[in-house]
Amino acid sequence: MGSSSSYQKIAILAIFFVVVLGVATTTANGQMVCKMTLGDFLACKSAATPPNPPPPSAACCSGISHADLSCLCSFKNNTLLPSFGIDPNLALQLPKKCNIPLPSKC
Repeated sequence: MGSSSSYQKIAILAIFFVVVLGVATTTANGQMVCKMTLGDFLACKSAATPPNPPPPSAACCSGISHADLSCLCSFKNNTLLPSFGIDPNLALQLPKKCNIPLPSKC
């Protein structure tokens, strides 16, 4: 198993545990994934959930503007996001909808 694959699995597990621990624990402890809090992710969830997502909210765009987009790009092919009802393809469209450029290698 390559180190990139290992990093991706660790990152996926980290997001899973952040979600399981809940908003209060995450906020209280200041935990972040790709420089986004769980609150930032939750603000974007509806805009990345099929079938007819609304435009991203101002709170979502604010979270994305502070995010490490290269880090977030590493989740585009994972299987964890769909288990939470999030479409990775819709999620990748959010930066553009917020007028934030994605890294070229995303």
